[in-house]
Amino acid sequence: MKNQHQLDFSTLVLSFATSALINLGAAPDPQTGKTHKNLELAKQNIDILSILEAKTKGNLTAEEAKLIENVLSEVRVRFVEASKA
Repeated sequence: MKNQHQLDFSTLVLSFATSALINLGAAPDPQTGKTHKNLELAKQNIDILSILEAKTKGNLTAEEAKLIENVLSEVRVRFVEASKA
């Protein structure tokens, strides 16, 4: 049976980024439709993305490298903003 959803590096990165945004209160929880803040979980997702970036350096396509760089930059800025609020 073929998987209907293609899972790849970009999907993985976006999954962790989405989880970080949900836990920063920047996006609604898909299950409840409500926003909430859990900075500890958000930081954990950001740390996982940082580890992925470090461990895959030199093994990514240019597009994948740019994606993780941009995503990390965005969630880090949002984390700082959420931490101040």
